[in-house]
Amino acid sequence: MFTIPRVFFILWRMQQDDNNGIRIENVTFSYKADTEGGTDKRALSGVSMEIERGSYVAVIGANGSGKSTLARLINTLAVPDEGKITVLGLDASEGDNPYRIRQKCSCVFQNPDNQIVGTIVEEDVAFGPENLAIPNPELRQRVDDALKATGLYDMRRLQAASLSGGQKQKLAIAGALAMKPEILILDESTAMLDPVSRDEFLTLVERMRREHNLTLITITHDMNEAARCGKIFVLSKGQLIASGTPMEIFSDEKLIKRAGLNRPVHYRFLSRLSEITSVPLSADMDINDPATASGVAADMIIKGISSGRTFEYTRPPKPPVKDDTKVIEISDLKYGYDESNFRLDNINLTVMKSELLAIVGQSGCGKTTLISHLNALVTPESGKVLIYKDGQTWNTSVKKDIRKIRGIVGLVFQYPEYQLFEETVYSDVAYGLKRMGVPDSEHDPRIREAIRLVGLDESVLRASPFELSGGQKRRVAMAGVLVMRPEVLVLDEPACGLDPDGRAEMFRIIANLKKDGTTIILVTHNMDDAALYADRICCIKRGRILAVARPEELFGDQERCRELGIDIPVVSSFSAAVRDRVNARTGGAVFDDVIYDPEEEACSLYAAAIRSGGGPACSST
Repeated sequence: MFTIPRVFFILWRMQQDDNNGIRIENVTFSYKADTEGGTDKRALSGVSMEIERGSYVAVIGANGSGKSTLARLINTLAVPDEGKITVLGLDASEGDNPYRIRQKCSCVFQNPDNQIVGTIVEEDVAFGPENLAIPNPELRQRVDDALKATGLYDMRRLQAASLSGGQKQKLAIAGALAMKPEILILDESTAMLDPVSRDEFLTLVERMRREHNLTLITITHDMNEAARCGKIFVLSKGQLIASGTPMEIFSDEKLIKRAGLNRPVHYRFLSRLSEITSVPLSADMDINDPATASGVAADMIIKGISSGRTFEYTRPPKPPVKDDTKVIEISDLKYGYDESNFRLDNINLTVMKSELLAIVGQSGCGKTTLISHLNALVTPESGKVLIYKDGQTWNTSVKKDIRKIRGIVGLVFQYPEYQLFEETVYSDVAYGLKRMGVPDSEHDPRIREAIRLVGLDESVLRASPFELSGGQKRRVAMAGVLVMRPEVLVLDEPACGLDPDGRAEMFRIIANLKKDGTTIILVTHNMDDAALYADRICCIKRGRILAVARPEELFGDQERCRELGIDIPVVSSFSAAVRDRVNARTGGAVFDDVIYDPEEEACSLYAAAIRSGGGPACSST
């Protein structure tokens, strides 16, 4: 029989386990080789961490760093090769504990299609609680609450397959919320949401965490999202290389670069501002909150000017005037799935040669449906979509024109890895050439050219596309379209799910294609990307085009952006806050045209402040 002290010790230890929430001790995990004699792929190596119950943490790292594997292990969807995982006091390796853990832990992954099991929206949300034997009327209430929280209540009786990519992501999130978990893991689950929906969802789960002591773990490549958390864990090549508060992590620029990541916009802005003003960023400054950081930035600008800090800055030249040759013309386009779902209504749009046109709007507004019309995957119910090349006109509604149109307009969807199916990369990229009847003698040079265009080594041609990383799969899928040498390349969220280095590389590829004369149509939820790279931005709301404008025209009017249901870029809002604080402190009238790169905008704003304040002269053209 236990002595009294021993009993108290055991109860105390159980309470400690429960309070700690999640304890990961020296965990190692490898994915087994697909073929006999192949090499296992190590995903995690000796990882140890503790996540306190009720805490809000982020796990960040480059693609392939082991983040998603960690999520699967916590949720007992996989078993570690070595080490121990304890979740809410339950040893994940013992008895029926994995099932008990899954009842308390919900995970939402990046690709919603892999998580949707119900035919009808409300049936899919009910699937999890039903499996927990939740009775009515509680089941009905949980489903309704989750649908209302994610903005899907009015769509509850629609077929899940009819939803847009962003709406499907909301559906997966609703299914997790209906479980009323004690632990919620978000694995890039906001990547497909538009900025407004993303902020609404994060606000919701953050409130749930406070009210219900929910342990919230977000796995993300969005550093601004990670900065909202109380603690950050950094993974690199399967190892935990750092942990700490956002201030501790993001202040260490070398660490972030080592991990293949980038810092939030306001950290990058402040670092560059510190360099040009010679005003140091002290370690005790609280700059994690953007509102507080804007005050710090204003202080740095005023101190820099007061000290007579000289600075010369020349604004980057504006891009040359685009070619005025039309390549696509959409006239009075109308299209709808059925009476209960969205429609495209009265769409009129002209796309010019060699421009980069971004298409933005909230989830479900019709963006993917619109671009599906551009190479005749979908044809208008009324109106026309005309494609121009070499003085000829092709109509997507004319069947004999479709083969030619698909050689002119290449389309890469949200999840391009779904477009891969052949045994080797070479065969996959060659598929379109065979279908279009391109002579065999042209295949090899065109395949190798396409692989080089997407930044891959030719050695990848011999590999299976299914053995590649997510970023490589995306590039191979793009190569399969580029090999057709399209005049127009349509990309639906091409950088979604990529780490910062992968995202930067993707946009380098896009910029090079544009430079070589390819017209780019980019569907994106990322307003910073749209502002930085697009020549024009087309904003869609509820199936209608409400605005087509250059980035500075669109984002320069914050009230108009709110009406359109889009966010302004993060760098714009932060720079505006800094400018307003400087003006309030000095009584000046600082103004500059926003540059959508945080380091460049820091330079531009400081130069504008010097001019406004009568400080040292600088050049700005």
